Amino acid sequence: MSTLALAVRDSSTMLRRNLLHARRYPSLTLNLLLTPVMLLLLFVYVFGNAMSGGAGRSAYLAYLLPGILLMTIGSTVIGTAVSVSTDMSEGIIARFRTMAIHRGSILVGHVVGSVLQSVMSVVLVGAVGVAIGFRSSGAGVLAWLAAFGLVVLFALALTWIAVGMGLVSPNAEAASNNAMPLILLPLLSSAFVPLHSMPGWFQPIARYQPFTPAIETLRGLLLGTPVGSNGWLAVAWCVGLAVLGYFWSTAKFDKDPG
Repeated sequence: MSTLALAVRDSSTMLRRNLLHARRYPSLTLNLLLTPVMLLLLFVYVFGNAMSGGAGRSAYLAYLLPGILLMTIGSTVIGTAVSVSTDMSEGIIARFRTMAIHRGSILVGHVVGSVLQSVMSVVLVGAVGVAIGFRSSGAGVLAWLAAFGLVVLFALALTWIAVGMGLVSPNAEAASNNAMPLILLPLLSSAFVPLHSMPGWFQPIARYQPFTPAIETLRGLLLGTPVGSNGWLAVAWCVGLAVLGYFWSTAKFDKDPG
């Protein structure tokens, strides 16, 4: 069997393993998914009228949902950091190292499984948004395909970062704490209010981070509004984070003796 065929076979096996774990122990995924859903409902029904500036809850829901969708990805990949850390601390990775399997397949299984879970979580939160009144206006087929591509790329980038966090964490609790910025950063972005409404000293913090251009891009694609330079910035952030996370994770994985 060729090296490529071996890598594909073993990666598929590791992917099935991680998906089975997610199916058998859904509580972690559901708990992480609960945060964005609760924030969506809270901000729409409690703060919606006040935050919309008189435009109404439906207008604020249209503004809010894209940010919540990307926050969902950040929340979901925390489970990946916990899963990777658990595998490392419980010794299963050390066992895998002694077996005749492709080394890279272990991380690939985690990454692909996490991206699939993130996309499914986004779909579920998006369904909640549609159920409470969100409607995509002015978005054509190409815009929807671009939005889906952005979600997958953003999930891939955050997943590699989460894998690295899991590898450097001594236990599951530490991994969860280390990955917490992936939930906190959206709170410091344009997810809930426009940048121009923030204090001047705070605007650079919200502007120069990965979530803001990604949120603005997804918002423009779903609502049919101009994306501008945010599209290129979002892609650049995603590619940069994915490359950084990949090299960080693989370097740590190859170095760690298990």
